[in-house]
Amino acid sequence: MERRLSATLVAAGAMVLTLAMSGAAAAAPGAKGDGASLADIRQATAQFQDPAAAVAAGYVPVSPCEALPGVGGMGVHYLNPGFAQDLSSDPLAPEVLLYAPTGDGWRLVGVEYFSVALAVTESGPAPWFGSEPPPLGFFNAAPSVLGHTFNGPMAGHNPQMPWHYDLHVWIWQGNPAGMFEPWNPTVRC
Repeated sequence: MERRLSATLVAAGAMVLTLAMSGAAAAAPGAKGDGASLADIRQATAQFQDPAAAVAAGYVPVSPCEALPGVGGMGVHYLNPGFAQDLSSDPLAPEVLLYAPTGDGWRLVGVEYFSVALAVTESGPAPWFGSEPPPLGFFNAAPSVLGHTFNGPMAGHNPQMPWHYDLHVWIWQGNPAGMFEPWNPTVRC
């Protein structure tokens, strides 16, 4: 049952992300939330301590609880498709919220900024779903938030997810590997 639920969440999340990104090429990158601090991000996301509040605000779960043995976890990813529709990232409105299990539910542990890495194609910039990088390269460079450049471009984590850039920020649970590292050894699934 849990495996079927995980597969359903991944498929639903990939579909939501693909639909959200269908208009990404039309939006130019911009600098939203300039001057934001970690304290500002904590204040902006404090309302999402409960995943139900995230869902009410338009976030949808798009992954099972992600963990890599011997490295750490990321938790469950909740994506806001409305925030993922363009190439800019607002530090105060992260595209993804990260939740980890507790003894009695889930709690917010971090945020993730996400931007599709658009491929240069003969018909213009477009999301790229291949297992190899696009032959003509990428249209958009890696964005940055809080002075940190996103990781990537990287292939999607499943066949329905495009190549992308992302940046994890562990603002609600300390990460001994570093505030901006993708995996957090203290997150367990």
